[in-house]
Amino acid sequence: MSGRVGDLSPKQTDILLQFRDKIQDILPKLPAQSDHYLLRCCKCHQSSKFNIFWCFQVIEKFVSGGMCGYDKEGSPVWYDVIGPLDPKGLLMSATKQDFIKTKVKHIEMLQRECILQSEKLGKNVESVTLIYDCEDLGLKHLWKPAIETYGDILTMYENNYPEGLKRVCLIKAPKLFPIAYNLIKHFLCEETRRKIMVLGGNWKDVLQEYIDPKQLPVAYGGQLTDPDGDPMCKTMINYGGVVPRSYYIQESIKVEYEKSVTIGRGSSHHVELEVLFPGSVLRWQFASDGADIGFGVFMKTKGKEKQKAADMVEMLPSERYNAHLVPEDGTFTCTEVGFYVLRFDNTYSMFQSKKVSFTVEEKELSPFVH
Repeated sequence: MSGRVGDLSPKQTDILLQFRDKIQDILPKLPAQSDHYLLRCCKCHQSSKFNIFWCFQVIEKFVSGGMCGYDKEGSPVWYDVIGPLDPKGLLMSATKQDFIKTKVKHIEMLQRECILQSEKLGKNVESVTLIYDCEDLGLKHLWKPAIETYGDILTMYENNYPEGLKRVCLIKAPKLFPIAYNLIKHFLCEETRRKIMVLGGNWKDVLQEYIDPKQLPVAYGGQLTDPDGDPMCKTMINYGGVVPRSYYIQESIKVEYEKSVTIGRGSSHHVELEVLFPGSVLRWQFASDGADIGFGVFMKTKGKEKQKAADMVEMLPSERYNAHLVPEDGTFTCTEVGFYVLRFDNTYSMFQSKKVSFTVEEKELSPFVH
C-alpha cells in the first residue's frame, strides 16, 4: 500500500476516518477538508507513530478530568482526577504546548458554560468550582518536567483568567500532598491560595454544602449517575490511565541540569544531603556522556564525617544506568533523619572518565499552609 488516497490499508483507512471524526468541530476552518489534505496532516512526520492523530488520541484518552454538574449558585463544577494521571507517558506522547492548548480549550469551554448559565438563570455566573481529587497522588506526579508543565499551565491561567475560579476543594489528600503543593504554590497568587480548601475525612459532607446531591456524582457522595447508572459519571469525567508505549513520540525529554561533574576513571562522586524530617523525599535526574554510570543512595552512619560507600548503609542498591542513552530520574522517601549520599559510581571503569549532568533536590514533608 502506498499510503495515498485510493491505496490505503484497512488500518490506514480506519485512522483517517477516526481523525476526520475527531476534528469535526474545527474541520470547516481548515484550508481544505478533502481526504488528500487530511492524509497529508496525518503524515506530517515520516513514521505513522509520529502523526497528529496520536496527539489527539492521547490527550482525549489519558488527560483526566471533566465538567460534571453545577454548584448551588449555578456555577460549573470541574473535576481534576490526579491518581490515574500518567505524567511521564503523556509528556512522552505529546508536547507541553499540546497540554497548554488543551487546558485553554477546557477553560474556554467553562467560560462559555458560565455565559449560558448566566442567560439561563438571569444572573451573572462568571466563575468555576474546582474539585481536586488527590487520591493516589504519588511520586510519579512529582516528576520535574511534569511539575514544570503544570506550572506553565497555572501561570497561563493566573495571567489570563484571574476571576475564573470561585473555589478549589482538595479531597483525599495523602501525606505526600504538602510536598506536591510546595512545588507548585509559587505559581499561584495570594488570592488563588485563599480559595483553596483542603478537606478532611468529612469531605463528602462539605461538598454537599456547595453542591446539591443531585448535581454531585455518587462516587463523590451525591446522587448523580451516568444514564447507565455508572456512579463515577465517566461520560462526563475522564479518569485517564497509563499511556501505552505505542503512543510515545519521543524516548526522553530535554532537561536543563543544575550541575555537571567529570568523574575520573576508577572513582566516584558523592552528593550529600541532610534530611531533618522523616518522610522527606529525595529527587534526582541525571544524564551521562558517552557511556553508562553507576548510581545508588546511601545513608551515613557517622554524621558529617566523610565515609566510603562500604561503611555506609545502602538505601537504594547501586546499579549501572545507561544514562547516556536515556536520562534517568527517580525519587526516594527517607523514613529516617540523617545524612544521605547520592553516589555516582565510576569505580568499575579503569580507562574512561564520565561527565555526568544532574539535578538533586530534597523536599521536606512540611505542614500545608495556604
